[in-house]
Amino acid sequence: MTLIAFGINHKTAPIELREKIAFSPDAIVQALASLRKETGATESVILSTCNRTEVYAQVDEKQTHNIAIWLANFHGVQPKDLQDNSYLYTEQHAVSHIMRVACGLDSMMLGEPQILGQVKQAFNDAKNSGVIKGNFERLFQHTFSVAKRVRSETDIGANAVSVAYASVQLAKHIFSSLEKSRVLLIGAGETIELVAKHLYEQNVKSLTVANRTLARAQKIAEPLNASVLTLAQIPQHLKDADIVISSTASQLPILGKGLVQSALKERKHKPIFLVDLAVPRDVEPEVGELDDAYLYTVDDLQQIVEKNLANRQDAAALADEMVAKQVQQFMRWQQSQTSIDVLKGFRDQSELQRDILVSKALNQLADGKEAEQVVIELANKLTNSLIHAPTKALKNAAIEQNSEQLALLKDALALKK
Repeated sequence: MTLIAFGINHKTAPIELREKIAFSPDAIVQALASLRKETGATESVILSTCNRTEVYAQVDEKQTHNIAIWLANFHGVQPKDLQDNSYLYTEQHAVSHIMRVACGLDSMMLGEPQILGQVKQAFNDAKNSGVIKGNFERLFQHTFSVAKRVRSETDIGANAVSVAYASVQLAKHIFSSLEKSRVLLIGAGETIELVAKHLYEQNVKSLTVANRTLARAQKIAEPLNASVLTLAQIPQHLKDADIVISSTASQLPILGKGLVQSALKERKHKPIFLVDLAVPRDVEPEVGELDDAYLYTVDDLQQIVEKNLANRQDAAALADEMVAKQVQQFMRWQQSQTSIDVLKGFRDQSELQRDILVSKALNQLADGKEAEQVVIELANKLTNSLIHAPTKALKNAAIEQNSEQLALLKDALALKK
C-alpha cells in the first residue's frame, strides 16, 4: 500500500475550480465511503477549506492516479482540469506535506492558526466514519504533536501579516486592553468584516459598523452583536468612538479635520486612534496634525506587515526543521511496522510447517510405526523444510556473485564463515 496526498490549493488552482471541488460538511461521510469503494483505500482523510481540497489515503500503488479521477467524478468536473491544477505526493513527501499543512506552513497566510483545527476536524470525521486504522492514527497524532510544538516553540503565529489584523494589534499596543474600548468601523467590505471579527475576539466594549447602505452593515454587525449607522450619522456618533477603522471605496474623505476636531472637543480631548485602510484615503491627512488624534494609514500598516512577515519566515525555517524530524520519526515507526509484519509472516509460516509435520508424525505413531524412526524422520523433514528457502537464497547469491547479499544472508543465519 502507498500513502498519498492529492489535492488542489490556492497556489495551483483558480477559485472557480476550488469552489467546484470543495466538500460541504454533510458530504464528507458519503465521500469517504465512495473513496473506499471506488479506489480500495484502506485509510483516508478528506480536508476541504476555502483555499484547498486534499485527499490523504492509503491505497494500492496501482490506484494512486485513480484518486484524481475519483475526485473529478465525485464533483462532476473534467479529470484533465483537475490533473492540470493539482499535486500528488507519496510516502515520505506525503507525510511532510500533511504536517506542513497542519502547521500553517503551506497556507496563503503563513502560519495562520485555523488550519490546525480544520485538519483535526477532518481527521475526526474520518475516524467517526470508520476509515482510520493504526497507520493514520499514528500519522495524525505525529502531525498534531509537531503542529502544537511549532505553535508553542516558534513565532510562526505571533506577528500580524494582514493589514486587518495589524490594525487590531496596533490598537492593542496603544490601549492596554480593548475590553473598555468603543470601536467605530466605517465601510462593509471584506477588510472591515475581517477587522470586525478580530475585534470581536478581543471582547471590545462596543462595536458599531457604519456604511452607506444599512443592509450590508447589518450583515457584518448581526453575528457580532454590533450596532449599525449610516455614513450620515457618523458626525453625531464620532465622539463616542475610542477607535475608528475605515475602509470604503469613497473617492472623497469621509472624516475631515474639522469633524474629528469637534469630536475631540466633545470628548474633552480624550484621544482617538484612527486607522485609514482605504485608497483613496477616507481620513484627511491633516487629522494626524491634531494633538489627540493618532492616525495610521495603510502604508504605515504595510510596513508593520512586511516586518512581521520576515519574522514569520524566520520562524517557518525553524518549523520546517521540526517537521523534518517528525517526518523521520514517523517513517522509522512505519518501517518498524513493516519489519514486524515480515517477522510475523516468517514465524507463522514456520509454525505451520512444524504443525503439519508433527501431525504426520503423530499419525505414524498411532499407526504403530517405531518411535525412534518417526522422530528421526520428523527431524529430517523439519530441518529440510526450514533450510530450503535460505539454501536457495544462498545459492543464488553465490551464483550471481552478489557479495553484499551473501554477507547479509550469512549474518542473518549466524554463519561463521
